[in-house]
Amino acid sequence: MTTLLELKEYIKRFYGKYEVYVTPALKTIMALVMLMMINGSLGFMSRLNNFALVLIVALMCSFLPTGFMIVFGALYILGHMYALAMEAAIVVGCVFLILLLLYFSFSPKDALVVVLLPICFVLKIPYIIPIAVGLLLTPASIASVACGTVVYFIVHVVKESSTSIGSMEAAEIMARIRLVIDNLLNNKEMVVTVVAFSVTVIVVYIIRRLAIVKAWTIAAVAGGIVNAVVLLVGDLAADIDISIIGVILGTIVSVLLAKVVEFFAFNLDYSRTEKVQFEDDEYYYYVKAVPKITVSTPARTVKRINTRHSSGRGNSSRQRVEEYYPEEENYDYFGENEVEDYTDSDPR
Repeated sequence: MTTLLELKEYIKRFYGKYEVYVTPALKTIMALVMLMMINGSLGFMSRLNNFALVLIVALMCSFLPTGFMIVFGALYILGHMYALAMEAAIVVGCVFLILLLLYFSFSPKDALVVVLLPICFVLKIPYIIPIAVGLLLTPASIASVACGTVVYFIVHVVKESSTSIGSMEAAEIMARIRLVIDNLLNNKEMVVTVVAFSVTVIVVYIIRRLAIVKAWTIAAVAGGIVNAVVLLVGDLAADIDISIIGVILGTIVSVLLAKVVEFFAFNLDYSRTEKVQFEDDEYYYYVKAVPKITVSTPARTVKRINTRHSSGRGNSSRQRVEEYYPEEENYDYFGENEVEDYTDSDPR
């Protein structure tokens, strides 16, 4: 455990020191993965499949606000939709406009949730997002969770319907529009997933706010169970095809990942809990204080190198003391009477 705590402190220190480089690099990687997944899932417009263009857009996202990743992702999806059918681009564009209004109205700072949720869907671990949102954010972030979920299912539905849409004649404009709308509105799996994720966020948030021991761990486990139960009940009620094994395995992995989130964001030492009572002019306070688990990393290493310049009895030594700090190096030089030489002292 001590090793993990030291690793955590090193990571925090490294990020704090090189944040100006680490944050743009992470944003570039995230944008690159997002755009490549969009191209891999749709891929109807060959120009957007150019890796050089994807890399340029990802680099642009590195110095722009995080919300621009959502904008570029939406533009890429609409570009592929337009290559498939203009009607599909129109319908999906209207849906995106509604989602953007919902997003900016309730949770405009949760762009990472919208970006990460479709990626986690592709990785088969989407359940970590509602659990992490309940642990770290507020119920208002349900809007971001819903937007990310709907975006994933839009891409999934259009990909499955691409053959039917492409086979229609160009003159059948209304038929194409009706097909896309029907496939979106009749997607029961999307509705069940949005409901399950919303309930999970609320349950996790309520439990982790309780003044109980291991509140975050209990909240993560309870959120995983609630999410799985709602999905399975929805599967039976709406007669949709949800993999039970996939839900169970995904929930287990998500709860384990939630423990990692807890380790970095809320790691407490309940064995040293203290109860404090104090008062002021108006109130008497009963406070329960739980300290965070911390470990002190080695602050410095002191290395002493002794050098004696002998020219007869009574000659003193000159000692150089080199102190090494993780952040910087300082070299202090002391006079002959300021540092006592223990290694080569005169016994007389």
